[in-house]
Amino acid sequence: MTAPTDAPAYASPVDLTAYGPYGPGRAHTSPGWNRPVHPFRGRIGTPAHPVEAGRYHLYVSWVCPYAQRAVIVRKLKRLEEVISLSYVDDERDGRGWAFRERRGPDPVNGFTFLEQAYDATEKGYLGHVSVPVLWDRTLNRIVSNNYPDITIDLAVNWSSGLDIYPVHLRQEIDALNADLDRPPTPTALGRLDRRLSDRRFLFGEEITESDVRLWAHLIRLDDLGAYRHLWAYARDLHRHAAFAESFEGGL
Repeated sequence: MTAPTDAPAYASPVDLTAYGPYGPGRAHTSPGWNRPVHPFRGRIGTPAHPVEAGRYHLYVSWVCPYAQRAVIVRKLKRLEEVISLSYVDDERDGRGWAFRERRGPDPVNGFTFLEQAYDATEKGYLGHVSVPVLWDRTLNRIVSNNYPDITIDLAVNWSSGLDIYPVHLRQEIDALNADLDRPPTPTALGRLDRRLSDRRFLFGEEITESDVRLWAHLIRLDDLGAYRHLWAYARDLHRHAAFAESFEGGL
């Protein structure tokens, strides 16, 4: 029987023998590359990318903590019907992130590799191909792959859901986020554990964007149980559907 013409398009299986591991020549090491690792930095709420329901799509990965943040914020802000979302395959070879049957096809463009979204935005793009990617369906191009901006833009441009970036705390959140945008060291974990000894979340009783950033790192730690307050905090957040549904595992 002939396959239907509208069958989903998928990339061929991961092949490290043929393509090698991802990274060499792409992770901002291409000849002459002198731009940021995450160079696409458009912002929702600007004239180029106005706030519109149904206009934007998120490409994410289950295994990337930076992409996971966007998934959590989308849920906290109740944007599931406003911003669509799809997942790349968990594994990659030298060709980068791909769409395979395990996580489903690209429902927006029918791409088989995420690098096609980058090439559609900048022909001949040679830099790092990362997730999350925020895609503009109207302009058919990437808005941003700069992960710190993406979650902030989701937080401030829609009034639905939780206010996770309240105006009165933004300066403090930004200061803490500067430390939370990388995996925490033991020293940082100790400091955060002490901070949480007298409060439920990082800024008190309400979840903020900083909690999203920290949690995505904490759940990947093998020794989280060594930090009593962080362990209780991570489990508390995991009870919230936005966090639990973004993570294929338990706490």
